[in-house]
Amino acid sequence: MSASMTTTPAAQSHEAPPQRRLAVETEALLAGAIAAAASGIVAAIIFAGGVWPLWGGLSVGIVAAVAVLVTGIALGATGYWRARNLPGQGWRHGLRPWKFTIDVATVSAVHAIIAAILTITTFVLLQRSFEGLVVDVWIGTGGTAAAAGLLGYWIYLSVSSITTNKLATLLVVFMATSTLASMGTSQDPQWWEYHFSQLGISDDFSSSLFNLALIIAGAFVTTFALYVDRDLTTLVRQGVLVHAWAPRVVSIVFVVMGVMLACVGLFPLNVSILLHNSSAIGMSLSFLGLLFASPWVLRGMPRRFFVFCGVSIAVLLGGALLFEPIAYWNLTAFELLAFSLIFGWIAVFIRFVDALAATGAATAAEDYAV
Repeated sequence: MSASMTTTPAAQSHEAPPQRRLAVETEALLAGAIAAAASGIVAAIIFAGGVWPLWGGLSVGIVAAVAVLVTGIALGATGYWRARNLPGQGWRHGLRPWKFTIDVATVSAVHAIIAAILTITTFVLLQRSFEGLVVDVWIGTGGTAAAAGLLGYWIYLSVSSITTNKLATLLVVFMATSTLASMGTSQDPQWWEYHFSQLGISDDFSSSLFNLALIIAGAFVTTFALYVDRDLTTLVRQGVLVHAWAPRVVSIVFVVMGVMLACVGLFPLNVSILLHNSSAIGMSLSFLGLLFASPWVLRGMPRRFFVFCGVSIAVLLGGALLFEPIAYWNLTAFELLAFSLIFGWIAVFIRFVDALAATGAATAAEDYAV
């Protein structure tokens, strides 16, 4: 029987039928329209009877960002909850209620915060491009509605087709955008002379965003562990990974890293130096342990992946030496290197797993067709 005339059961379980994909597109349009209408009504009430800057204090940008954040969380949660009935997502029905709740909350929050930061960036750039410009209620309402509608549409579509690969990309984008936003809005221009944790010790927007981002990213990494466990289990079933216990071990390490990362945000330096530093060190040691153990735990992965792990270890240890005792750079530079390396490694790891799973599925499809 030819492959062109037959579809494997695996393929059938992961491909949504055309009518369902069209339904998701329609739902996303409706979601965007609802977000635009609700945000526009609120903005019209706020902006009535005055003129407003695009950014600065009570402005079009801040109202639009709040609208995007609130509607984004609502639409993200709704779309992601509904997507559990799509082909390839049915496994989420088997999650325990608390795991399912964290899963929905973190995925929707990450999307909404990324969208809100994008909104703020856009309006700040617009204000600086049109210095001194103020707008009336009509322009302000239209700008708010457009931002909420467009980003609401994107969020609904994105959460309706979540994969492990996309989660890894979202994690990197989330950490990069939130950290850069915290750095750019910090009230202490010399924060970098100390360490990254300096960003989280003030009572301002920058510190609140920094600590919140760490907490949400930590919860997001624990959600990420659910997908990692599922994908690695697939590799075990395909015979790629040697050890059947590998998915559980790796997912536990991801959960520990997520909890430690969240604790870094929960306990800033000005709250508890001991808990803050212990959490940061715990996350780093968990990551290093996974790197060192990967040739044994993940036996069956391509050799080039383990070469990448070795290079990562060398870069991390080299960066530590450049900090102490060589003193080439300060602690902030080393922390930036470490965080970039951790999240970069996660992204590469997931892409390897995804490529191996796809190769195994293609081989199974060929065998099934024959």
